[in-house]
Amino acid sequence: MANGQGTVTIDFGAFPGSQEASIAFTDATISGTSKVEAYIMADDTTADHTANDHRYIGNFLTLTGAPIAATGGTIYARAVPQKLVGTFKLRYVWAD
Repeated sequence: MANGQGTVTIDFGAFPGSQEASIAFTDATISGTSKVEAYIMADDTTADHTANDHRYIGNFLTLTGAPIAATGGTIYARAVPQKLVGTFKLRYVWAD
């Protein structure tokens, strides 16, 4: 069974921000049938936000489509219920 993980930084833009954002990730070892999960890293910070900000935001994260073998994919985020401003650190994990 193959598996992996990585991190990316997603950007909701400058004020007034957005409810939607997406970010591509690259992973040469992923397969087209891999199961991928992504989540906001609650223990990390970015130039725009503290770890506390990361812990308490409501959001949905999903892939925009199936991962592409030996390439990666795109993570789509939707903030609920408010718009988000700036960058947040995401971790993605995958397994076959």
